Amino acid sequence: MDIGIPQIGITEVANHGLDLLEQSGCLVVNGVTTNKERTTLRAQLADVMAAAPLNTADDTGEFYPGHTKRGTSLCAHSETARDFVMHPMAKTVCDHFLQPNCGPNCRYQLHVSAAVEIGPGARQQMLHREEDPFDYFPVPRPNMIVASMWAITDFTADNGATLLVPGSHQWPAERKPKPEEIQCAEMPAGSVLFWLGGTLHGGGANVTEEWRYGVILTYSLGWLRQEENQSLATPPDIASQFSRELQDMLGNTANGALGFHFYAGMDSERDLRISEASLAQS
Repeated sequence: MDIGIPQIGITEVANHGLDLLEQSGCLVVNGVTTNKERTTLRAQLADVMAAAPLNTADDTGEFYPGHTKRGTSLCAHSETARDFVMHPMAKTVCDHFLQPNCGPNCRYQLHVSAAVEIGPGARQQMLHREEDPFDYFPVPRPNMIVASMWAITDFTADNGATLLVPGSHQWPAERKPKPEEIQCAEMPAGSVLFWLGGTLHGGGANVTEEWRYGVILTYSLGWLRQEENQSLATPPDIASQFSRELQDMLGNTANGALGFHFYAGMDSERDLRISEASLAQS
């Protein structure tokens, strides 16, 4: 049976959208952000992207293609990015696919945040799975990561739209995709692409003269180590100004029996209370 990349509206996510994502391993949701939100985000991240290195001498053996700019630590720099991280739609998806595997008194967390601009001349990225760093678990793995790509500009087949292999989240490790099984997630600006951590994917080649701009936000089980160290990416003096819910999402408070139980200068009554409660149940 042929499996494609389904596309739905934002009001459909909580209904059959979750089933479509379960089946295909990927899903495009249209009409999520406004032009004002996207313009504001670009302005807030302008300095970050201006400082991001651009490698024009591309090495085909490198994981990240040349002619691409990547800015990270988005929560430290952009209020709009923080709103994207905590978007109810994203939490609906993570509640369904990640929370069951978190275990008692644990939750999922922000794993990676990055703004990515794919420039003219960028090659296709090698296909990979978001869960590949956790190779202790055999493929196909349980759901450990949910990834999302927020389209800040239009994503087309020619300007580097994300490539995916629908259904590959259920494949054994030795199964390799045929060329016709690799599909392009074309979507207009304002859309969001979700994919499960076991789905093969990669950035597409950009054969145009325009830059493709997207924001990657991924989430992982709270008992996994984050790929982007959120405690360093968003320093305490900045994170302390965030809502408690966002601090929890960054992993800056105790997560079940893990993290921030014992450290010098621990003086938060709430964190101490969480620590004592978690230890009592462990």
